[in-house]
This record gives sequence, C-alpha cells and structure tokens, in this order.
Amino acid sequence: MVAEDAPQTLQDRFSGVWMLRRDIYDLDSEWIGRFTGHATLDRDNDALAYFEQGKLKFGGLNSITATRAYRWTFPGAGRVAVAFEDGRRFHEFNANLTRAKASHYCDPDTYEVAYVFANWPEWRAEWRVEGPRKNYRMVSIYTRN
Repeated sequence: MVAEDAPQTLQDRFSGVWMLRRDIYDLDSEWIGRFTGHATLDRDNDALAYFEQGKLKFGGLNSITATRAYRWTFPGAGRVAVAFEDGRRFHEFNANLTRAKASHYCDPDTYEVAYVFANWPEWRAEWRVEGPRKNYRMVSIYTRN
C-alpha cells in the first residue's frame, strides 16, 4: 500500500530559493531598471522569512547591491499576509487564485499588486505605484532555483 502525499501547505509551496528578475519602468523619466538575484523564503515557525538580494541597475548607471525583507504569515485558507521587516502590515493576498490582487496606501502613495500564479511554479508580482513623486510599473518574476 502506498501512502498518499500529504496536502502541500502554502509554507511548503513557497519555501525555498527562487531566482528573481524584476523589471522597473519609471513612467515619468522613461528609465528602465532591472534587478536580478534570488529570493529566499525560509520557515520561521508558522511563517516564512522572505529575503531577496541581487544587483539593481538603472539605465547606463553602475549596478548596486539591493536587498529587501518581509515576513509572510498565513491567517486563513489560501491567505498570505505580507508584513514589512519591522512588523508593519503591507498587504494580503489569496495564493489559491490564479490572479490575486492587493493594495497598500502609504500616504501619499498607492501601491497596487497582482500576483499571477497561472504558470506555477513560475509566478509574478505585477506592481503599479502612483503618487506625487512616484509613477512606475514593476514586474517581478520568480522561478524555482
């Protein structure tokens, strides 16, 4: 008799190392930036510690090392709550949908994101950011390492 696989939790689904490519389109200056690196989601009790690191390059400028950290928790069926590294709430999305939307208002800027899981295990985060001094699109593509 073969035992059936246990259902995969969201922590299992997202944990590990992901290759990450991010394209940034500044709609005012028409500058294009690219981030290439890795995102690691490590188990931290019932949460995931998200950390990304890579090189960010805009136009003809020299590249710089860029990092970002978040904490992902799982408040309910299919739900992922993303918090900043210091614990402040960022946004929440439903990872069981093919396309999940979320937003965050950081006065005076609005951040809207669509997570796209249609080609799992590759997935995307498509951001649109608008404010008095911000006007850009950003697309992050995650591929299993």
